[in-house]
Amino acid sequence: MSATGVPQFRRLAVGGVLDGAAPALLPESADDHGPGRSPSGGGPARRPRADTDAVLVAAFDTVTVALRHGLEAVDILRLRRACGAVLQSRNGATVSFLVPPGTSATWHLPGSSCTAGAQLLPATDPRWVMPPAGADCAARPTDPWVLRSALCEAACTLTAGGLGPS
Repeated sequence: MSATGVPQFRRLAVGGVLDGAAPALLPESADDHGPGRSPSGGGPARRPRADTDAVLVAAFDTVTVALRHGLEAVDILRLRRACGAVLQSRNGATVSFLVPPGTSATWHLPGSSCTAGAQLLPATDPRWVMPPAGADCAARPTDPWVLRSALCEAACTLTAGGLGPS
C-alpha cells in the first residue's frame, strides 16, 4: 500500500509474467541463466523440465499467493465446496490456484499475481494441495470471483488474528 492507503499494483515484466510469479508452475531452465529465466533475461523459460512429467497447458491461468494466505483461502473455498485444483510451489512459499483461461487479463488483487497458462503435474505429485479429482483425474478450475472473495476473507481473517495476509 502507498502512503495514501491506495493499493499499488505490480507491473508485468517482459512476457506478461510478474517476476517470481508461480514458481511451481514455471519450468526451470537447464542453463546458467537461473531458474525459470530465458537466456535473454526477459520472460520465463517455457521449456519443460526433463525430470518431471509436467505438461504446459493454456487451458488454465494460475493465481499465486503466499502460502499462509493461500491455505486459509483453500479452507474457505472447501467449506463453500468451491475449491478447484491448487498446487504448492517447489520451495513451499506459495500456492497457485488454477482458474479459467483469460482470468489473467482482468485479475487485479494486491498480494496475488495471475499468469496465463499452467504447468500441470501428474495427479499423484505431492505438491498438489487440492489434486485433480474424478474418474479421469481432470483438474478443475476455481471460479475467479469466488476465489477473489475467499482471498479477501482470508486476508481479513489473518489480519484479525495478528498474522497479516502474507
